[in-house]
Formats: sequence, structure tokens, C-alpha cells
Amino acid sequence: MPGVQQPREKRDTLNLRIKPELRVLIDRAAGVSGRNRTDFVLSAARRAAEETLLDRTIFAVDARTYARFLARLDAPPQPNTRLRRSLKTIAPWEK
Repeated sequence: MPGVQQPREKRDTLNLRIKPELRVLIDRAAGVSGRNRTDFVLSAARRAAEETLLDRTIFAVDARTYARFLARLDAPPQPNTRLRRSLKTIAPWEK
């Protein structure tokens, strides 16, 4: 409906003290990526936070599933068409 405002999402602030040269670096990077400083910093911080938490994720499985997982890790790779083609392909940095 026209004239009806959507409720705003609650936001908090995050204050940082940084050295001027770091702020200049962040501003340059934000500028070349077409974003403002806030969006750039929040995106980088979110990505780092997700990676940190994913690196510490624990999977709880039963003993049988864990044994099968270990067996697959210990098994040598089985040659297949994609693997053979990949091994024959010249790496881009070797061209």
C-alpha cells in the first residue's frame, strides 16, 4: 500500500579505532570495489567470522559412519576420466 512504511530493522553500531594509513587502505579498497567503507568492512568482517566458525564446526556421527569416513580418506584416489584429463592439462602458469 502506498504510504505504509515498513518497520526498520534494528541496527547497532560498531566503533573502531584505526591508524590513518589503515583507513586510507580500506577506503581505497572499498572505492575500487564500488562500495562504501561500511559495506566493505562489514562484508570482510562477516566473511572472516563465517570462515572462523566453519573451521571450528564439529560433526557428530556414529562410529560406523566415522569408520567409513576414515576409510575414504585413507583410500588412494581412483583414476577416472576427469582426473586423467586434469593431469594431462597444462597449467595456466606453464603456458
